[in-house]
Amino acid sequence: MLDTLLPFKRHFLSRNGNKLHYINEGQGEPVVMVHGNPSWSFYYRNLVSALKDTHQCIVPDHIGCGLSDKPDDSGYDYTLKNRIDDLEALLDSLKVNENITLVVHDWGGMIGMGYAARYPERIKRLVILNTGAFHLPETKPLPLALWICRNTLLGTVLVRGFNAFSSIASYVGVKRQPMSKYIREAYVAPFNSWANRISTLRFVQDIPLKPGDRNYQLVSDIAASLPKFAKVPTLICWGLQDFVFDKHFLAKWREHMPHAQVHEFADCGHYILEDASDEVITHIKHFMAEAQTPDVQPVETVQVTEPEAETQAPQAAH
Repeated sequence: MLDTLLPFKRHFLSRNGNKLHYINEGQGEPVVMVHGNPSWSFYYRNLVSALKDTHQCIVPDHIGCGLSDKPDDSGYDYTLKNRIDDLEALLDSLKVNENITLVVHDWGGMIGMGYAARYPERIKRLVILNTGAFHLPETKPLPLALWICRNTLLGTVLVRGFNAFSSIASYVGVKRQPMSKYIREAYVAPFNSWANRISTLRFVQDIPLKPGDRNYQLVSDIAASLPKFAKVPTLICWGLQDFVFDKHFLAKWREHMPHAQVHEFADCGHYILEDASDEVITHIKHFMAEAQTPDVQPVETVQVTEPEAETQAPQAAH
């Protein structure tokens, strides 16, 4: 079933003794799609299908996720800097170094924008989907569920013993209608044992909350780099019912990217590419087709409150 749902050739990069899986479909200007936690490249399957006839679509699975290797702590240091280094190594191996459309979601925002901060001249467009590239907003407390996962033994047992993080996300991450059984199973399939759930937990434990936390300065540096993208065409599509990346994060993006086109979806959650797949992909395709010159004034926000189109996965999912 997975081969039907994800009908793309599998590629692997040898990376410090680990195999990093990635999708590489189509030709043309590159579109690099960076996933977060607890998802994997599967999240972008519909967007790849929509763009691969006109663009080179590159979608890595972070180490510990999807079809990539899942080493223990002795085989990989699960931290933000290494995630950015991995993305850089992959794109360098593919000689992708210009005119990049960068699509980011969840932790992919920090990883993707961490790469962009190193090479701002390589980025042609930004597509931002329920994510962050800055510290937790002052107005947003860390959700209790994340605090438990990050700081307690109970959290470790729940995440690694019962796959609570990935499994629960597949239910609460969508709001318009539940994922089909096959789509939900595909999301959680890579995280099928205590050993294979290590990245799910390490991502949460790697959230820097105060000076002195590992990566706190790196996140500060990434946030400080955002003004470099003030003239980069930017599209933001946002599910307002995300329990982590909510209106507080969206408000920060508006501050950093006042030139962005913003589409809010009042009835959608974290997995915006599941909840509103057709609409978001249409917005992305139109955005990429336009010859854009960012205006100095904020673009009018479009708020969607009712489904405009079918949002189920491809027919193969049924």
